[in-house]
Amino acid sequence: MSTKFTFARAVIYVALLIAAVVFLAPLYVMLVTSFKDAEEIRAGNLLSLPGALRFDAWSAAWSSACTGVDCNGLKPFFMNSVTMAVPAVLLSTLWGAINGYVLSLWKFRGSELLFGMLLFGVFMPFQVVLLPMSQVLGMLGLSSSIAGLIFVHLLAGMAGTTLFFRNFYAGVPRELISAARIDGAGFWRIFWRIIFPMSTPIIMVTLIWQFTNIWNDFLFGVAFSGGDSKPVTVGLNNLANTSSSVKAYNVDMAAALIAALPTLAVYVLAGRFFLRGLTAGAVKG
Repeated sequence: MSTKFTFARAVIYVALLIAAVVFLAPLYVMLVTSFKDAEEIRAGNLLSLPGALRFDAWSAAWSSACTGVDCNGLKPFFMNSVTMAVPAVLLSTLWGAINGYVLSLWKFRGSELLFGMLLFGVFMPFQVVLLPMSQVLGMLGLSSSIAGLIFVHLLAGMAGTTLFFRNFYAGVPRELISAARIDGAGFWRIFWRIIFPMSTPIIMVTLIWQFTNIWNDFLFGVAFSGGDSKPVTVGLNNLANTSSSVKAYNVDMAAALIAALPTLAVYVLAGRFFLRGLTAGAVKG
């Protein structure tokens, strides 16, 4: 029995190792290519290690690579994404927390119907809102601006963040809310003093989820941004599609890694909080 158990575990580990190698192979190729020069790339061996660590491609991708007619690299696009993503993530998380708090612990007539209708936003393809959203942004004077992108991501993320918090708060004992109300606490005091401090697991889940979606978004970025407000995903696309006499694959790979670094860092540093949040009730129904 012990032999069978050991063999079964060995099979699982081998399968997981193979899956990890297949999944990480593109990342490995991108990383080693970003440190190679043009001659090593033309040698044709994608899997070979670079002869030396060269950061020229990284420097070019950050500050001097051409994205169309502009040759300032990804830096301005990267900073646009930071300026957009940080407030959009924080505000959408807070908005979802308040919505979930209301829809789970302060129910009113029609709240279940409202929540059901809100869930359509989780499954609705964003392509269908491009035209009406552009009209709304135009009426508000937010077209082609970072503020407009923040507004769009707030609306796009509202359904998902509300779902996360509503399902999490559904497990909070109602006796806790009743006791606080008897003691004289009102709507906002209960939220800030009792509910929000106990929401750390689901807050971490929502922050990571929203940051990944907003940072990696291309559709809204290309549709609603202007010349000075394009996010890093649009800049990366422009860089990769800018024609030149010789294709600089090392610069393209370095640029892709630069664009991916924030989300990779978030998952490496906070991935365990994401898993804890999920098991603490983020997907409880």
